[in-house]
Amino acid sequence: MLFVMSLWPVSDYVTREMMTAYYKGLKLGEGRGEALRQVQLALLRRVDRAHPFYWASFIQSGEWANLDGKR
Repeated sequence: MLFVMSLWPVSDYVTREMMTAYYKGLKLGEGRGEALRQVQLALLRRVDRAHPFYWASFIQSGEWANLDGKR
């Protein structure tokens, strides 16, 4: 089981951006941890989302393998 959670309130718009990109990464075969990492790095590169407030609150707990169970 996997949980992606936020440590502090973040806007629904930013959360939707992140989760959409996260699930696209999962569909491409990225591991769960790597998919979240890539989304956070992409936001960090954006001037309007570079502040950690937007991307650093999201963490995950549980299984880190990709959707096929490969680590």
